[in-house]
Formats: sequence, structure tokens, C-alpha cells
Amino acid sequence: MELVRGLHNLTDRHKACALTIGNFDGVHLGHQSILAMLIEKARELNIDACIMSFEPLPQEYFAPDTAPARLTRLREKWCALENTGLNQFLCIRFNHWLADLTADEFIQQILVEKLHVRYLVIGDDFRFGKGRTGDFELLKKAGEKYGFEVVNSHSHCLNGERISSTAIRQALANNELQYAAQMLGRPYIICGRVAHGDKRGRTIGFPTANIKLHRHATPLSGVYTVTLSGIGNEVVAGVANIGKRPTVDGEHLQLEVHLFNFNKNIYGEQVCVEFKHKLREEKRFDSFELLKEQIIKDSEQAKQLLL
Repeated sequence: MELVRGLHNLTDRHKACALTIGNFDGVHLGHQSILAMLIEKARELNIDACIMSFEPLPQEYFAPDTAPARLTRLREKWCALENTGLNQFLCIRFNHWLADLTADEFIQQILVEKLHVRYLVIGDDFRFGKGRTGDFELLKKAGEKYGFEVVNSHSHCLNGERISSTAIRQALANNELQYAAQMLGRPYIICGRVAHGDKRGRTIGFPTANIKLHRHATPLSGVYTVTLSGIGNEVVAGVANIGKRPTVDGEHLQLEVHLFNFNKNIYGEQVCVEFKHKLREEKRFDSFELLKEQIIKDSEQAKQLLL
């Protein structure tokens, strides 16, 4: 799969494609159903299958302080899409120019002139263009005019509930990790690079792998049992805190993972953390000694659940 960053990097070889458009946050089973439909049609037409998504997501552009927590950053989304059979991942910067395009301009300038779309599959709640005036019906009319087929993918349900990124966020917030995993089609993970921290954990006997989250909010918060992968073929059990570390007056979101029976130097490594069980909410302790006592309890509980 090829990553195309921006419309300016499109060339003639990217034209005449089968396309789907959306945030695809989480790449859940509903998204996977759309992708399967897209890829099947692309193979039938002997053209490339392409997904179009945005950075930042539209909600993050219009309301950065209130946009919902992301399930997946761009890198995580790429990893989830990589082996689906897609040919291109077109990532467009959502900016003032794009936000100002009318629905008709979006169709004409991007779908027709830039991509020469031949087949388009969209979700049943897809809206586009300035003022969100573009919808399925407008695309159908444009398809008839410009010669591309438009298909509306129907909702994918689990236990009678529509699978959506919003439903998965809610499940994670409600500590329904297994239900979230069922909707995703895989366990929920957060990936990132291990960075140097303030190393306070070492002073109380609990060194941690510190993973910068690079996002304004996360769908998870608190203390969890986890496994960490990405270090060769190893999968290491541990306990993790995700939040702002109120005991040390932290200001930025951070994921800290204490790994059991592990002492390798993994600074700079790209790792993935899979969340298994929630142990408790994040809280502020009056002293480092009280924090240490709680971490001991958390670790013992996590070992009982994982080892």
C-alpha cells in the first residue's frame, strides 16, 4: 500500500481508481466491510483501490478543544490498513482551503479532475463540502454526470448495535474492553515510541517505558493490565498508567508502562501496548511513598490476572 501525502503528490498513475472517503478512526469491522466491498470491485474493474482520509480529522480542525478522542493516530491507522489489499492511502491535509470547498467543488476538483474516480463507496452517514451540504444523493447525481458508480455501504451491526467509532469510544470509557475489541475485530492497542522520561519510577523500584501519545485526548484513562509488543518477537506483560500523572503535577498525556521481569534498554523503540483489564482510575497521591504502595498493589493484581 502506498501512502500519498497530499493532493499535490497525485500523478496520472493514481487516476481511474475505486475510492472510499472517511475518517476511518479505529478501522473497525464497519470500516473493514466497506474496504472489502471496495477492494472486490477494484479487482473486478482492474483498477486501484484507494482510501481518502484527512489530517487533522475534520472535527479536530473545526473544534480542536471538544473533538472526540482518537482511537487511532495516522501511524496506527496505516498499520491497520496495510494488509487489507488497498493500493493507496491518500491522506489530505484538512485546512482552510478544503473546509471552504463547496460540495460541487469537492466533486469537480478532487473526485473528477484529480482522481478520475470510477467507483465510489461511502458510509451511510457521509457528509462533505462547506456546510456539510454534500450527501449520497448529490454524489449519485454527480456519478451519472461524470461517469462513476456510487454505492452506499450499509451499517455493520453487532448484537443489534451499529458499529461506529463513537460506540467503541463509549465501550472503552465504560471499561468494556472485550466489547470494544469485538467491534474493532482485534484488541484495542496504542502504539508509540519509547522516550526518556523523568525516571521517577526508578527511584521507587518501578522503572517505566514512557510512550508519548501525541494526541489531545485518549479514549482510555487510568491504570490497566497490558501486554507490550514490538521488541523482536517478545510480548511482555505489565501494568500501565495512562493520563496526566497528577501525583507529580503532570500537564501532558502520557502512557507509562511498568514491565514485569524485563530490564532491556528499549529507548527509541516503536512499540504497541494492548489493554487487557482496567484496575482503577488515575488518582493523585499525597506522597511518593503512598504512590509506591499503590503501584505494588496494582502490580500484584496485574500479575494475578496476566501471569
